[in-house]
Order: sequence, then C-alpha cells, then structure tokens
Amino acid sequence: MKEFLERKFRLKENGTNLRTEIIAGLTTFLTMCYIIFVNPVILGSANMDKGAVMFATCVGSAIATFLMGILANYPIALAPGMGHNAFFAFIVCGAMGFTWKQALSANLVSGSIFVLLVILGLSRLFIEMVPESLRHAIAVGIGLLLAMIGLQWAGFIKGSPATLVTLGDLSSKSVIISTVGFLVMIILLVLKVRGAIIIGLLSSLLTSILLGVAKFEGILSLPPSPKPTFLAFDFGGITKHWFDFVAIVFVLLFLDIFDTVGTLIGVTSQAGLLKNGKLPKAKEALFSDAVGTVTGVCLGTSTITSYIESSAGVSQGGRTGLTSVTVSFLFIIGLFFSPLVKTMSTAIPVTESFSQYPIIAPALILVGAFMLTGVRLIKWDDYTEAIPSFLTLLIMPLTFSITEGIAFGFITYAILKIVTGRTKEAHWLLYLLALLFLGLFILRTYLGG
Repeated sequence: MKEFLERKFRLKENGTNLRTEIIAGLTTFLTMCYIIFVNPVILGSANMDKGAVMFATCVGSAIATFLMGILANYPIALAPGMGHNAFFAFIVCGAMGFTWKQALSANLVSGSIFVLLVILGLSRLFIEMVPESLRHAIAVGIGLLLAMIGLQWAGFIKGSPATLVTLGDLSSKSVIISTVGFLVMIILLVLKVRGAIIIGLLSSLLTSILLGVAKFEGILSLPPSPKPTFLAFDFGGITKHWFDFVAIVFVLLFLDIFDTVGTLIGVTSQAGLLKNGKLPKAKEALFSDAVGTVTGVCLGTSTITSYIESSAGVSQGGRTGLTSVTVSFLFIIGLFFSPLVKTMSTAIPVTESFSQYPIIAPALILVGAFMLTGVRLIKWDDYTEAIPSFLTLLIMPLTFSITEGIAFGFITYAILKIVTGRTKEAHWLLYLLALLFLGLFILRTYLGG
C-alpha cells in the first residue's frame, strides 16, 4: 500500500512522505471542519432538513476533495462555501422569496454550466471579465454580510427604525454565549492554535448548555438520512421570475469560479507547485470543483468550492493529493457526529420570523473578518476602480443582497471607464452585463418587477 501511494501521488518527487501528508490532511480538516456544523444551521434557516444538509455537506465535501486529490494531485480540500450558503439561504430563499428547492435548481444549473465551461476551456473568459478591484470588493462585501448576519445571530445588534441597526441587549444569554465562543476563537487564532474555530464553537456549545439554552443530544450516532434533500429540485414557477433566476445562476457561477481560482493560486503558490507562474493541471482542479458542486447540490447543499484553509495543511508540509484524500476520509467520519449538529443549531426565537443562533454566530463573524483582507488590494488611488468597489462592498451588507452589490459595481465601473475614455480597461462582457443589470433596475422601478 505504501509503495502504491508513493507512486500514485509522487511523494518523493514532491519532497514529502506518507506521515507528513496524513498530518497535513488532519491539520486542514481541523481548520475547516466547522462547516459540518455551520452549514446545516445556515441552510436550515431556509427550511432545509438539517440532518440531510449535514449528510450532503460531509459526503459532497468528501467526494469533491477526493477528486481534487486523485485527478489534480493538489493538497486542496473542498466544502460548501461560506458566503455561497449565505447567498442561498438569506438572499435567494429569504429576500428574493424562492423556495429552497428552486434555489437548489439554480445551483444545479450554475454547477452544470461550470462543468461545461471547464470541459470547453472557457472558464478563463469568465475570470478575465471581472476587474481585479471588483473581485476583491465582492469578497469584502460578502465578508461584511456574513459578519452582519453573525452579529444579528449573536444578539450584538438588532433592527432599529431610526438608525437601521442598534446595539442589542449585552446582558442576554445569546450575547454571553457568542462572546465566549468568539473570544476563544480569536485568542487561539493569535496564538496560532490549529482548529481555533471548531474549538471556539465547542466553547459556545458548552456555555449554552451550562446556561440552559441548549440541550445536550450526545456526540455520536448513525449518519442522518439524505432523503429530504436528495435530488429535491423544483423548476416550477421559475418562468415567472426568469430574470431573477438567471441573475442567481450568474452570481452562483461567478462566486464559485473566483473562489476556486483564488484559492488554487494562493495555496499552490504557497506549496511551490506553480510552474513559471502557471498552474499545472488547472483544468483537472477546476473540474473537481465543478463536479463537486453538482454532486453536493444533488445531495442537498449549496456550492462546494476550494477552501483557503487548505493552506494550513500546506504549512505542515502537505504537497500532494494524499493530503486531500486524507481530508476526504475525515469528512466521512464526520457523518457520525450528527447529534452535535442538532445541539449546535439550537435557536433562540426573537420574533415570529427571526431567531438567534448564538452557538454558530462567532464562526460567521470571524470568517467575515477573514474575507476583509482583500480590501487593501483594491486600487484606491484610481477613482474609476475605487468608487465601484466601494459601492459593491457597501451595498451588499446594507441591502442583504450580493446580486445588488455586484450590479451596482458593474454599472458604475462601466460608466466611469466610458466617460474617462478608458473603455479598453474593461472586458466587453462586463459592459454587456452592466447594461443588463441597468435594464433590470429600470424594469423593477417602473414596472414593479
């Protein structure tokens, strides 16, 4: 077996060994396994069965990560993306009013298009379309949106008719639970302890049990059934809202491609796997990601994408797909922890339409903070880049809409490049999409659509 793994993953050629790869895989898993507990809560807020979502999260992540290891031989793990799941639950199912089955249908279409683009070699066209500043602004905007949701779930902020939001009740149990979890996370983070997020979640879980908010349901059990969400698609009623449906597909596709490309370049660069600045087996890596999304959607989760947390495993010496294969097996083991998911998803009702999730909230806040690092890469000294980027990252959290943020960014970017005579600095597809978004706003304004 050892010789087979040596040949298959070319361990010596990549300057690594079996023990190092397994440790690297365990390290990566510890930094990202929080998604097993967070994803069911986020998608569960859209009325999806939490147990089925957990099954889809573990199995979908395992399959996608295994493919990445076998096909591309890269130490990169995949799982449902934070930001993607928020868009799915809070915007598509929440603000836009689609059912979760219709949202899964849109996700299936976007994933299938991604697979087709990779096979045809057209994914690069999509990457070149969006200017670098807007790419970073979109990531920052999603981070702010996630953080805002986390702060609401924690009870730190609440709605206010006078100021949009205001400070919540800092003496509430929700705030106490979330504060404990968040403090543990950030302290462990600055001390460079692996698995800071999952340890922090366990801390908030313990606090909620001690305060009588959550009921301990156990740790291990047989895996939950995937039946409630398996192939649960619904394309009915989409024709009445076809423009919104197309916009949803576009955003899902856009987010997946850019998350994947950014992570692939970042992690492989750290691992020293780039050749002359280019990514060998880029097609295999993108294909693994795209197929992972389709697989995950069929099982019942939102977009599966490459995780930047993979860099943790690389820092421990992970250099090959054996790291990914190790992570995939650990995700399968994660299936047996469904009682913990049930406890972590404990909600505190606030109104008939809103509940707080204080155990999970700290993870959303911290992941949101991680996504803000790209703000320094925006070209703030060029107003044709800075203003569209500013509108993009600001409008997303204020309107609770990733789509609206992208639309405002594209429209203002196109206008400013045109009036300054710098039209060649933007891809022709961006101008086309800006025109389509502008047309959509006009239709909504004057026709009430």
